[in-house]
Amino acid sequence: MSTNNKWNTLTYEVQEDLGVITINRPTKLNALNIELLSELKELITELKKDEVFALKGLIVTGSGEKAFIAGADIAEMSDMTPSDAYTFGQLGQQVTVLFETLQIPVIACVNGFALGGGCEIAMSCDFIYSTTNASFGQPEVKLGLIPGFGGTQRLAKLVGRNRAKEMIFSGRNVSATEACEMGLVLKILPTKDAMIEEAKKTLKAITQNSSFAVSIAKKVMNEGVDLTITEGLQLEKRQFSGIFSSEDMREGTKAFIEKRAPHFKGK
Repeated sequence: MSTNNKWNTLTYEVQEDLGVITINRPTKLNALNIELLSELKELITELKKDEVFALKGLIVTGSGEKAFIAGADIAEMSDMTPSDAYTFGQLGQQVTVLFETLQIPVIACVNGFALGGGCEIAMSCDFIYSTTNASFGQPEVKLGLIPGFGGTQRLAKLVGRNRAKEMIFSGRNVSATEACEMGLVLKILPTKDAMIEEAKKTLKAITQNSSFAVSIAKKVMNEGVDLTITEGLQLEKRQFSGIFSSEDMREGTKAFIEKRAPHFKGK
């Protein structure tokens, strides 16, 4: 295991071929401020630079037991001008898009509160695991605000427009159980340690497959969300045919015919 300690508001570890980002502002319930968002943006941008990805999967979690990310740092936001808020919202959206477009699978492991920007960070990951004490919500209207890091858009796509409207308009929190029932959370585990281990198990299973094929599948599914079925099928057909030029496709099909395990190179 290797650890990168150059960050002030987060930790980053590599365990074999899996990365773990831990949001680390426990005295502020891991609230998102400009420094934290900037460090996340820098870290994920560095990860995206690898042409052939060294990592096979990424876990995002929060330090402590009380919060994944309790929201944005309200004290920092309270004196912002509209121009400041535009820049802040832009930074938050850049971070969520970076998570969403990473070519590897990303699992948000949510312990405690995932509110406001915390819920938005979690939703930008490929799927969410949570502990039984997790709580999700977009309570911005209670402060005279609206979600600004993608919550108005992603929540509706994940749980349906009317349910998303009810959550955002009311500002209420939902439990892990309700979040799972509505499709926001994929799995609920009894403890934080069990949740992290389950996420690692899932990612390890995914790493047995072609990382190149997984990245293309993720790209097609993400880009297809806002397309018509006809447009989405055209996108799928182009990527399906294009992958036939990859080394992994040749190796995977050859290994199947030869009844042996494939040795994928990720390209």
